[in-house]
Amino acid sequence: GADAVMIGSAFARAQEAPGNGNHWGMATPHANLPRGTRIKVGVTGSLRQILFGPATLDDGSQNLVGAIVTCMGNVGARTLKEFQETEIIIAPSIKTEGKLFQTVQGVGMGTR
Repeated sequence: GADAVMIGSAFARAQEAPGNGNHWGMATPHANLPRGTRIKVGVTGSLRQILFGPATLDDGSQNLVGAIVTCMGNVGARTLKEFQETEIIIAPSIKTEGKLFQTVQGVGMGTR
């Protein structure tokens, strides 16, 4: 498991973020530039909402702490250390499972 994560684009979507809905990626196209390409990520809510909810979007961009707690429960981890040591297999169908139904019903991530 990881000891740290990089979630700059998630935080860049906060109302309080200084980039006003923009994020600079890690890939630097020029040796003299301190940042990579500027991309528009939009503003989805406050930092508190992004971290703790309540989520008004179902794309996983809000309530990050709640998502971690849910995942910990799914694998039976009581602490972050136990969660870090968990072995898990991701099924290849995870990217498409249920999306057909969302698309047909025009809900969730199927509306895009």
